[in-house]
Amino acid sequence: MPAIISDQFRILNSQNFVNNVTGAASTTDKYYIFIGMPNATNTLSGGTPTWTISTPSPLDGFKEENEIKQTIIATKQISPDDIRRLVRKVQWVAGSTYEMYRNDYNIYNKTPVTNAASLYDSNYYILNQDYRVYICLQNGTDPEHPSGRPSYDEPTFVDLEPRAAGTSGDGYVWKYLYTIKPSEIVKFDSVEFIPVPNDWGNSGESIATKNNAIDGKIESILVNTRGSGYQPISTSFSNIPILGDGTGGKATITIDSFGKVSDVFVTNGGSGYTYGTIQFYPGAPGSDSGGPLANLTNTGIGTTSRATFNIVIPPKGGHGYDIYRELGAYRVLLYSRFESLDSNPDVILNNDFARVGIMKNPTIIGSSTQVLNDSLVSGLSALRLAGTTTATTYAVDSIIKQTVGLGSTAIGFVASWDNVTGVLKYYQPTGLASSETGFKILPFTSNPDTGYGTTIQCSSIIGPALSIDTNFNGITTTINNQIYQLGINFTSGIGSAEFNTKSGEIIYIDNRQPIPRSTSQKEDIKVVLEF
Repeated sequence: MPAIISDQFRILNSQNFVNNVTGAASTTDKYYIFIGMPNATNTLSGGTPTWTISTPSPLDGFKEENEIKQTIIATKQISPDDIRRLVRKVQWVAGSTYEMYRNDYNIYNKTPVTNAASLYDSNYYILNQDYRVYICLQNGTDPEHPSGRPSYDEPTFVDLEPRAAGTSGDGYVWKYLYTIKPSEIVKFDSVEFIPVPNDWGNSGESIATKNNAIDGKIESILVNTRGSGYQPISTSFSNIPILGDGTGGKATITIDSFGKVSDVFVTNGGSGYTYGTIQFYPGAPGSDSGGPLANLTNTGIGTTSRATFNIVIPPKGGHGYDIYRELGAYRVLLYSRFESLDSNPDVILNNDFARVGIMKNPTIIGSSTQVLNDSLVSGLSALRLAGTTTATTYAVDSIIKQTVGLGSTAIGFVASWDNVTGVLKYYQPTGLASSETGFKILPFTSNPDTGYGTTIQCSSIIGPALSIDTNFNGITTTINNQIYQLGINFTSGIGSAEFNTKSGEIIYIDNRQPIPRSTSQKEDIKVVLEF
C-alpha cells in the first residue's frame, strides 16, 4: 500500500528534539557534543592507515559505539542557547527569479523554477543583505510568465503587512518574517542554512508577527487564463467575492482594452479559507449572498473564454503564525566551541581529533544511572608523573606501559603531555588488548603488586622514563609560585575520565580529516541534523 512520512512529521520530530534539549525534558535528558579519535591512522586505536586519504564512513552498531567512547577527548553539554532549527539559505540576488509560496506543489505539480516536488525544496523565501528573512507571496506569475519574473527590488522593510519592495514593477510582493540576530549569525549561520528563532511567537518581534497572522486569510490570487470578450473594457470591478469555506474575502479585477483580465489583487483577505475560487462572468455570484455580478456584460462569451484564477491558500494560522511549518524547519543545528582554557584544560593541546559526535545521557563516574550535568568534561584518564623537566617528552600517539603484576601490563596511548606540570593524559582503546596484557585493558595504578613499580615506559620518549607521583592529590599544582589548573582530580597521582565512558547513547557520528590543535586555537563545531 502506498504510504509516505510527511514533511510535517519531520518538522514535528525536529520540534520534539529541540524541546527535549531546551524544554521540561532537559531536566532529565542531557546532550553533549564530543571530540575524539586523536590517533586516526592507527588501527589499534580504531583508525585506519588511510584515514587522511580516504576518511572512513562511520559504522553504526553496539561494538562501534563502545569503541567510539574509548577515544573521546572531551565532551561539552549543549545548552538551550546552543540549538536552533534551520532552513535552507536562499540569498536574494538582483535579477534572480524566485518562486512564490503556493499550497499546491507536489510531485505532479512541480515548482516552476527549481522543478521541486515540494514547497520546502523551492526558493520561495529569501535572506537579504541585512539578514532579514522574507517570504515571497507573488513573483510576477501570470499567463505570460508562468514561472514568474526576475526580482530587481531587494526587500528591506520590516512592516507587518506584505507589500512590494520598490518601484521597478517586477511584480514581487514580500512578507517580512524576522531578522537573524548578530549573536545567532556567529553561532548558527552557515554556507547552506540559516537559523529560525526559538520559541516563535513568545518573545521579541515574533510576538507581533504571530499576532498579526489571520488563519485562512487570502494574500495572493493568480490569473490562470485571461478570458476574452469582457465588457466594458478598461474597467475595474471591486469587491468580487472570494468563494469557498472562508468569509469576507474580496478581490478587484481589471479588464484591459482588449476585453481580457489584466490584473487581480486582494482587497480583503477575509479569514477561514482552506479552499477558494473566483467566478467572473455574467450571472456569477457577485456578493456573499450570491447575487449576480453587476455591471458585467459580454458578447457571446462562453465557458472556454471565461477568466480563471488560482486562490493561494496560506499555511494554517496564516502567514507568520507558525514559522517552522511555513518555512519547513525539519533541520536542527547544534553548536559548541572547544578551546583550551587555563581554568579548565580538558581540551588538550598539541594533538588532533578526527571525530565529532553527539552523546545523550552519559553518567557520572561510579554510576550507571545518575546523568552527568557538567558543562565540559574530559574523556581521558591521566597520570601525574614525578621528576619531570622541560627536556622530558612523552610523544603524543605513542604507547605507554606499566607492569602492574606478573603477566599483567597496563597499556595506553598518549593523548597529551605537559612537561611543566608532569600531567600525561591517555586513553585505552580495546585494540591494545593482546597476549601481553592478558587480553585485558588494565588500569594504570599507583599501587601495583609487590615487586612491581610505578615507572611509565613509553615507545617514544626523550629523557628517562618517569614514575607516578603517588604522593600527589588534587586538581591543581603550584610550580614556582604559579598555580596550574589540571582539569582532572588526582588521587595518588591517578586521574580518571570525568564521566562514565561506558555510559551514554551515541546518536551522531562524524568522521573527518584530523584537525590539529594549538594553544591559541578554537574550534566552532556546528552539527546539522536533518529529520
